[in-house]
Amino acid sequence: MKQGGPIWFLIPGDPSTPTGGYRYDRRIIDGLFRSGWRVQTERLGDSFPEPTADALADADRRLATIPDGDTVVIDGLAFGLLGDVAALHQHRLCLIALVHHPLALETGLSAARAEALRMSESRALVAARRVVVTSAATGDVLSRDYGVPNERIRVVEPGTDSAPIAAGSKESVLNLLCVAAPTPRKGHDILLRALAPLVGRPWRLDCVGSLTRCTRTSIALRRLSERLELSERVNFTGTVDERALEAFYHRADLFVLSTRFEGYGMVLAEALARGLPIVSTRTGPIPNLVSADAGLLVEPGDPAALETALARVLDDPGLRRDLAAGARSARTRLRGWDAASAEFGRVLEGVHDG
Repeated sequence: MKQGGPIWFLIPGDPSTPTGGYRYDRRIIDGLFRSGWRVQTERLGDSFPEPTADALADADRRLATIPDGDTVVIDGLAFGLLGDVAALHQHRLCLIALVHHPLALETGLSAARAEALRMSESRALVAARRVVVTSAATGDVLSRDYGVPNERIRVVEPGTDSAPIAAGSKESVLNLLCVAAPTPRKGHDILLRALAPLVGRPWRLDCVGSLTRCTRTSIALRRLSERLELSERVNFTGTVDERALEAFYHRADLFVLSTRFEGYGMVLAEALARGLPIVSTRTGPIPNLVSADAGLLVEPGDPAALETALARVLDDPGLRRDLAAGARSARTRLRGWDAASAEFGRVLEGVHDG
């Protein structure tokens, strides 16, 4: 409860990292603090989700210093690797796992590594009094594949900031926007392969996101762009500040995200908040977030299907207008971060009720 001890958040790495998961953590913590909760944040090691022995020992030490009975929220990027550590503290602390998406579902893992992560996360989640997920779809995965009882799962979807309607390019060349750090899961390679046959249409693409989060993928994408002769059309911006990001959204005509899997898809909600039509993939919670009147969704990992959807939107101004109208309607249903943090607070209030 607000009047009791502090709520501890343990977050691996740099909390200011510009990803959806870290942003969720920051906004929930800020909302709880402004609502009167006593919040204490601790930073775990940078090596998660492949923690060193020192990082695991440090997590154990930090948990050992927290008073008995306190509530501790641990970001899933670390929690899934803390099975042994969590087991040591589960009976004296109220542990809450915050799972943005299961670690084993990250794209590019070997089958052995994925299975090891699934087993590790399954074992760790046994120690959690509650498991907070950012979408019902993720909750279903944890219940079905990880053995987490439904009664221990709580869904707290992200909030979305209000934003002005995008103005668009105001030109004959359409501005396509993708906001996602290039990693294998985000499917930039699929997007480039889908766009390559469409060079006869007037478009350009801005890919906004850190180029250092997965350097190997960033290098491979630049080479692929050159090989497909898209270098003049595709701009990999790297990390940008909030003002520059808002400018990219404001001049966009279409938002694209060819992700292979999402735990929620915060950037899609942010695109809807600006009334942008969307082309994305039918995975995880995206079909519930992006309605049929606001975007075209295709199966993940299918460049041909994505090409067809992009061609339809590029070639048909009427379809773009209809999808934009659907996005503007959807934006009225998006909730803010105050509501999201209030819902998270209700989970904290009820965690000791059994």
